[in-house]
Amino acid sequence: MTEPPIDHLKELSEIRQLMERSSRFISLSGLSGIAVGIVALIGSGVACWQLGFMPNEYNLVKHLYTSPNSVIINNLTFLAADAMLILLSAVLLGIYFTKRNAKKNSVSMWDATTRRLLFNLFVPLAAGGVFCLILLQHGILYLIAPATLIFYGLALVNASKYTLNDIKYLGFCEIALGLLSAYFYGYGMVSWMIGFGALHIVYGTMMYYKYER
Repeated sequence: MTEPPIDHLKELSEIRQLMERSSRFISLSGLSGIAVGIVALIGSGVACWQLGFMPNEYNLVKHLYTSPNSVIINNLTFLAADAMLILLSAVLLGIYFTKRNAKKNSVSMWDATTRRLLFNLFVPLAAGGVFCLILLQHGILYLIAPATLIFYGLALVNASKYTLNDIKYLGFCEIALGLLSAYFYGYGMVSWMIGFGALHIVYGTMMYYKYER
């Protein structure tokens, strides 16, 4: 009795998949991207409602610093609280959907690959955060929004080698948007809404239909 032929191509494909699982963080969820984008849009909308819709930052700064001191303090406090709430909500939603996706795929969410991913992600983010604080210190407010988009894009590209390759294209889009908003400066709120809101929703939707549906 002859043995059935061995499908070497199938074996090589399975070995490759196992190697990719061990070297890449594959549990990122498209739903987390969608959720982060929606939260960013809602938070930006709330900020616009609080200050009056002023897409041009020159008008926003003029509005802030020509108001009474009590109004300035209240507005800045509101903006800081709004930003922290957006960040906290985005992180929690990202963790929730990623953990759910990892459980669905029966893989570990926290391992050496995850640590390498986070390290490569947070080095450019930390550098960008310090750079933005320096811009703030020198009063160069109109470049803060472009800088956040550029450094965020660099962080995504830098971390893409440890996760799904598609994320680098989101990074390229963020970098391009940041450079564009640096040239046509003064529209930081609009660029933030596009970069952290709309682009995340588009990316998350594509990732969901490509990998999770």
